[in-house]
Amino acid sequence: MSETIDSYKTISQPTQEVLYKEKNSKFFGYAFPIQNEEQVKEILERIKKEHYNARHWCYAFQLGAEQVYYRANDDGEPSNTAGAPIHGQIQSFEVTDILIVVVRYFGGVKLGVGGLITAYRATAQMAMEVADIIEKTIDKNFKVRFQYKDMNNVMRVIKEKNLTIIAQNMQMSCEIELSIRKSEYQQALEAFVPFYEVKVIEPEDEDY
Repeated sequence: MSETIDSYKTISQPTQEVLYKEKNSKFFGYAFPIQNEEQVKEILERIKKEHYNARHWCYAFQLGAEQVYYRANDDGEPSNTAGAPIHGQIQSFEVTDILIVVVRYFGGVKLGVGGLITAYRATAQMAMEVADIIEKTIDKNFKVRFQYKDMNNVMRVIKEKNLTIIAQNMQMSCEIELSIRKSEYQQALEAFVPFYEVKVIEPEDEDY
């Protein structure tokens, strides 16, 4: 039986600027935690304003832990000399939900394909080396629906299983949305089984 993967690594906050120099070219590197592709566009716009005299703004990003989505962009550099080496460092450090941007100021001397790959890889690596890498859990949500008379039983399970309350709606009947680490999800559902009037609603259920 394969072990459930329910954690991933990312960075806690944007990194400080790093600088790599090669034959008069300057490479400025940055890493940012991201949640979606829209943030990538916003960050790139900001960096292009800060470095408006630069020649290239190359980047790679990766999103997702279970289903990974990534993109790499050479921004005018020869194919696969910038975006791919940057993404290689994302893979090397085993992180996700991250954007790495490397800004190049051309120094008048061509570096060649090998030189470019080395420079972009090294700058991305430097950015990752100053990053605060953290581990996060992959969580699953579900709801429990019950009457007030079962309130104590429900709250006891929530406390015993260390469930996180996401939302609650207490009217004629009660509904609480809960979250738990993926590997502990099934056990959490089963904890409510003895209370037959407590209805567990999973995300795939119609009335979730």
